[in-house]
Amino acid sequence: AGAGANLALSADVVGAAESAFFTQAFTRIGLIPDAAGTWFLPRQVGMARAMGAALFAERIEARKAEAWGMIWEAVPDDRFEDVWMGRAAHLAQGPTAAYSRVKQALRASFDNTLDQQLSLESELQGQCGQTRDFKEGVVAFLEKRAARYEGR
Repeated sequence: AGAGANLALSADVVGAAESAFFTQAFTRIGLIPDAAGTWFLPRQVGMARAMGAALFAERIEARKAEAWGMIWEAVPDDRFEDVWMGRAAHLAQGPTAAYSRVKQALRASFDNTLDQQLSLESELQGQCGQTRDFKEGVVAFLEKRAARYEGR
C-alpha cells in the first residue's frame, strides 16, 4: 500500500497474486501520493482513475488493477511463483539488446512527437538489426527452431 504500491508501479512489468491489492492511502493521513505515484499512476490508468484512487484511498484489488492497466497480470496465488519464474526465464533467455531498446522507445514516446518517435524507432530498429541476436532470430525462424539469444 502507499509508497510500496508506487514503487511496484515503477517496474517495467508488474504481476500480482490475485490476493494482492494496491492502495493510495496517503490522504487518510493528510498526505499526497509519493514515491513517484503522481507520475506513474496517471500514465498507467488515466487521470480519472488516478484521481479517484488518490482522493478516495480505496483498495484496488489485483484483478481490477489488471483491468485498469495498472499491472500486467494478476495470477492465482498458488501459481504466482511458477508463472513469474517462467516469465523471468523467458526474459533472461530472450534478446536482451532488443528489450533495452523497447524500453527506451516506449519511455520516450510520452515526450516525443509522432515524427520524433518514428525517427527514434528507425534508429533503434537499425541498431537491433546489427545485433547477433537479430541474425540468430532470423536463422532460427528459417530453420523452424527456437532461437538461442546471447544478448549481443
